[in-house]
Amino acid sequence: MDFSKMNFGVDGDSITAGDQWSAHVYRRLGFASHHNVAVGSAVWYKRTITTAQGSVTTQSYDDPGFAGISGGWLETDDLNELQMRANNCAVVHVQHFLADVRSGAAQKPDVFAFAMGTNDDLSCLGDPEKALRGKQLDGNPDIDLFTEAGAMRWCIQTIGENFPDARIFVLTPIQAADPRHNAKIERQISEVFTKIAGGMSVQLIDCFHGCGICEKYETENGEGRYLRDGLHPKENGQALEGAFAAVEIGRRLY
Repeated sequence: MDFSKMNFGVDGDSITAGDQWSAHVYRRLGFASHHNVAVGSAVWYKRTITTAQGSVTTQSYDDPGFAGISGGWLETDDLNELQMRANNCAVVHVQHFLADVRSGAAQKPDVFAFAMGTNDDLSCLGDPEKALRGKQLDGNPDIDLFTEAGAMRWCIQTIGENFPDARIFVLTPIQAADPRHNAKIERQISEVFTKIAGGMSVQLIDCFHGCGICEKYETENGEGRYLRDGLHPKENGQALEGAFAAVEIGRRLY
């Protein structure tokens, strides 16, 4: 397959933002382009954030007065900043990607990869079986965009409907140094990732169990073998995850 004629679209959180694992995939497979809308601290789903100063709820990317997207994570009561944080989710990222394609800032993707979930809360997983009901997105009461399951289904189907020839991949989060965090990710994989990806008939790439980054070699409060702080990959970790993802994507496209 001639990857040099194919365009690569990507969404994710801080482990994906910028030139990390997906840039290694882009270079290894020789894609024609690489357009990445990932933002640090992102989650799959929409949310409402409430403080003593008031509350904010995720906007749509094309809303008048759209506040923007922030990857901030430090404690704050600034409502504008909190609005931008509430907007930092895969649902809005996908809307951003579509706007970029419409404007010519990005090419139509032949391959699109989601790599989300690291920051998701277990209380927001939702019901995958319910989220998969029905064929339509618009007006479907079973698709709750404030849950991981509903948002994942919506994001996958939105990319699939707008780019019907694109092959879509969902990458699981990688292991971190903290076993409690990893237990959360394993529950997400078993309850949501596998069911939604399978129900939408897209390829699931299990980076958690297969990319080579392992909790046993990492330090929770410092630098380990592949992670710089117990969560985010160093350059060698980015290359390792990228090499694994490139092999998985490449062999499944042939």
